[in-house]
Amino acid sequence: MSFDVTPQSMSFAEPLPLRSGSAIADYALAYETYGTLNADRSNAVLVCHALNASHHVAGQYAGQPKSQGWWDNMIGPGKPLDTDRFFVIGINNLGSCFGSTGPMHTNPATGRPWGADFPVVTVEDWVDAQARLLDALGIGTLAAVMGGSLGGMQALSWTLQYPERVRHAAVIASAPNLNAENIAFNEVARRAIVTDPDFHGGHFYDHGVVPKRGLTIARMIGHITYLSDDVMNTKFGRQLREGLQVRYTTQEVEFQIESYLRHQGDKFSEYFDANTYLLITRALDYFDPAAAYGGSLRAAFERATAKFLLVSFTTDWRFSPARSRELVKALLDNRRSVSYAEIDAPHGHDAFLLDDTRYMGVVRAWFDGIAKELA
Repeated sequence: MSFDVTPQSMSFAEPLPLRSGSAIADYALAYETYGTLNADRSNAVLVCHALNASHHVAGQYAGQPKSQGWWDNMIGPGKPLDTDRFFVIGINNLGSCFGSTGPMHTNPATGRPWGADFPVVTVEDWVDAQARLLDALGIGTLAAVMGGSLGGMQALSWTLQYPERVRHAAVIASAPNLNAENIAFNEVARRAIVTDPDFHGGHFYDHGVVPKRGLTIARMIGHITYLSDDVMNTKFGRQLREGLQVRYTTQEVEFQIESYLRHQGDKFSEYFDANTYLLITRALDYFDPAAAYGGSLRAAFERATAKFLLVSFTTDWRFSPARSRELVKALLDNRRSVSYAEIDAPHGHDAFLLDDTRYMGVVRAWFDGIAKELA
């Protein structure tokens, strides 16, 4: 059963310094909250979102029954992250296209949409912006920070940038950095967008067009990497579209998997911003907390003081269990408290969004432990 929620927005006049050396001022962050902040403000949990998600983490908008948040199965009354016990915050990242200031918004310096001139943002910049919003809400310390995939990278970064403000961190289906293959997938997707004739160097808003072809291909590429081979074969196999026979053509859509990917890509191109896609995938590429320590994860996590939960999925080949184990080792080498679950699930990277009983049980038990600490 879902519950009604209301999106909110908070504006910030003070410039936010960015890792690129640039800064952005007069920006807004969209966010939502669920549950009630307790008297000593100790039960707050920040949920960080992945690439194409947003601050709408749980619940639904009044009068819109199909508007459930992207992690509604995880968060809410009586769910693994129980909003009867915790005050949960979802914040839309700077540069997104779902309410926070991004490339689609007006650049105060020019009076035109930012477009390609929007400054490059990193995971660390997002965490700094989130910290400012929490300051404004009067939340000094988080009971936990939680995220999957790119959201997991943000959770990791919270424990490094603000170790004194995070008591627990849940890092799900994530990694300490992207390997070359992942960067390659991101680059191919970006090239599909920037070579679309309707992209216009990122200033397509001025031309009244959207680079839908590029966005569609980018989403198709990404979607392939989110699914496992087992899921693709079980769901689609080599089946042709209903009623079709092989037509011996190189351009028509014949196989069901082709139809499915086209559908996903077309749908994505209707609501996601091309410049935002470029920004977020580049933030993924840049994230590498060990880089400043000669590649040593152990050294990078010396300053982390949180208690960690890490979860991986056996068929996730984009953020494989081996990457989570790297993090586990680095944390154990620093004698940090770590719980690790490797779930044997067939769904690939998307498993972190789905209702696997063992996965949900692990997260529920972990938050039960945090609730007992707060009692």
